[in-house]
Amino acid sequence: MKYFFRETFLSILISVALIFILSILLSETSLSETVIVPVTIAIVSFSLLVCGFRISRIKKEKGILYGSILGFIYMVILYLISSIINLKFNLNINSIIMMALGILGGAIGGIIGVNFK
Repeated sequence: MKYFFRETFLSILISVALIFILSILLSETSLSETVIVPVTIAIVSFSLLVCGFRISRIKKEKGILYGSILGFIYMVILYLISSIINLKFNLNINSIIMMALGILGGAIGGIIGVNFK
């Protein structure tokens, strides 16, 4: 269980660092604000792919399961934090897509990690 919390924390750190870089790019360049949602989804998926890979390398089995669980934990934490900050507990199409791709990113990372030699 400690691996899930450690890897979830690491994926949050990766996401925060990459979103910070995105915010700098948005403020310092002529990059359109329409890229925020798709790039944020890509960042979350990437960070979960990396950490799904890492956890499945540690466990050495059931990569899809462990990666998916990691993605689910991350997405629940992200949803709760986002809902508390915005004072709204609702789901829209972007949040559903983000949750699905986050879990999928973790699962794919888990599959790659188990099969990586």
